[in-house]
Amino acid sequence: MTLADVAAASGVSVTTASLVLTGRARELRISAEAERRVRTTAHELGYRRNVLATGPRGGRSQTIGFVSDSVTSSGWAADMIKGAVDAAYRHGFMLFVGESGGDPLVERTLVDAMRDRRADGVVIASTHTRAVVVPDCLTDVPAVLLNATSATAVAVPVVLPDEVQAGRSAARLLVEAGHDRDIHLIGAGASRHDSPPQSIAASERLRGLREVFAEADVEVAGARWCPKWTPEHGFAATAALLSEHRPKALVCLNDHLAFGAYQALAEAGLSVPEDVSVIGFEDHPVASWMRPRLTTVALPHHELGAWAVRVLVEMVVRRARTPMIHRVPMPVREGGSVAAPHG
Repeated sequence: MTLADVAAASGVSVTTASLVLTGRARELRISAEAERRVRTTAHELGYRRNVLATGPRGGRSQTIGFVSDSVTSSGWAADMIKGAVDAAYRHGFMLFVGESGGDPLVERTLVDAMRDRRADGVVIASTHTRAVVVPDCLTDVPAVLLNATSATAVAVPVVLPDEVQAGRSAARLLVEAGHDRDIHLIGAGASRHDSPPQSIAASERLRGLREVFAEADVEVAGARWCPKWTPEHGFAATAALLSEHRPKALVCLNDHLAFGAYQALAEAGLSVPEDVSVIGFEDHPVASWMRPRLTTVALPHHELGAWAVRVLVEMVVRRARTPMIHRVPMPVREGGSVAAPHG
């Protein structure tokens, strides 16, 4: 299969096909439709550029490929990449980073490009924990999923935040502060423990919360499901709760919900934490802007990136068998939003 075959099947010139497959399509104003047609055709025909065909074979290249669904649009993705870069440098590797935008075809093209350059291994990263389809082109190169699980039976090690332990930590903070009643959840309904739909983080945080509350014989008084974890939905859910009942503590399943809850409490004339304690998850920058600063359980993005590279290096350098699941601890970020219940 040659470049000329791809060009002919795509209905473009060989030059255009070459520019698309070397990543210069947008630079030279090739239309998005033509670019997608060339990439789709190349994939269907099984065409792969062998950019190092004339170079020496054998040995390691000391490079790692890192493919993320988001780089430029997310500070969290940047933190994961920084952690991966730092770890790669410490182990004598160079990191090549690509952004797929969540497009499986672009992801496949990026992985192929990294394999063509003989990357010793590849990290497939997701900004938000989710199930992903592992590209079938990764069957012959060491690979690690970062902040993601495999949607298929492909056996690839995964590196994930320890969301269950995060839920335990949040519940323990409230129990140790003396809260044993009038605790309400914001973000998940009483009968919908998987909210938002298909959210791995939600179900695991709830599992950890329920474990500690059950051990302490604390019953959650109520829960408000939110279709999205945004400040607007956090505000609406908390305002609806306050119209019926005054809680002693709110467990918000992320910091954006907590931000909305703060606003609803303030409008009701209630203070945090004097009247109501509030705790969140993720340690989003918004948590540090809130007054008092929100107590939250942090997603360790830098450490997640570093951990993924360490696992991959073990596979590449030592050819070691590694556990299939690696859980990275989520630390508590103490703020001033949790206190002993009054009255």
